[in-house]
Formats: sequence, structure tokens, C-alpha cells
Amino acid sequence: MFRTVVTGFALAALMGGAAFAETFEVKMLNKGSDGERMVFEPAFVQAAPGDTIKFLASDKGHNAEVNKGMIPEGAEAFKGKINEEFEVTLDVEGVYGVICKPHFAMGMVMTIAVGDVEVPADFFEGRVPKKAKQRFEAQLGNL
Repeated sequence: MFRTVVTGFALAALMGGAAFAETFEVKMLNKGSDGERMVFEPAFVQAAPGDTIKFLASDKGHNAEVNKGMIPEGAEAFKGKINEEFEVTLDVEGVYGVICKPHFAMGMVMTIAVGDVEVPADFFEGRVPKKAKQRFEAQLGNL
């Protein structure tokens, strides 16, 4: 009996980190609940290392991918296919800039902050369309 209890506690301790990980659902939409066009909803997610982001193909014609240069050092880039739902588990702390490739110029972007982080100084290096930059800046105000 004692051995069974100790084994159970050991297994619970080993799996404890995974048990507390969260999954955040993000919709890819033509029109958000606030009336804005071409949006991720929510547009900002504060996650912990090990959390999963599930992108839902709520409306047709969208994908989600990390924008080049807007990913923490050491993190793996991700790219979903158009019209397909997919998940990504984020283990590296930092700020991730996510775009819908077909609608990037229209400002279809979102920010994922993993851990207790600040905006990197080089986050806006490279080409970022005006509308996308405005939305990123608004989202980064959540940090």
C-alpha cells in the first residue's frame, strides 16, 4: 500500500508541469467582436512556458505564422497552413509576433508573450506595414 501511494506521488510530481499547462484558443476572423476587420481574437495572449496556442480556422483564407525577426532567440518558428487549425506549444520565453500572411498588410497580427518579458529593442526591425505596426504597438501595451 505504502509503495503504491509513493509511486502515485512520484508520478504526479513528474507530470505536474504538464498538468498545469494551459491551452489558449485563438480565432482567425474576417471581422472581430469589436467590428475590426482581419483579426486574431484574442489579439494578445500572456502565456507561460509550456503553454499551447491553438489557432482556430474560424473564417476561411487565414493562417498564423511567426513573423521573421519577431521571435525569441532559440525559439522555433512556426507556420500554419491556410484554412487549417493547428497548435503550437511555446517553451522559450519571449515575445512572439504572429501574422496572417495573406492579411499582414491589413494589420492581421497578434502578440504572444511567454513568461514575464519586455518588448525587445529590435522587435520592429525589418518591414512592418503601417496598420500591422499600429496593432502590434497596441497589443504590446499589455506588457
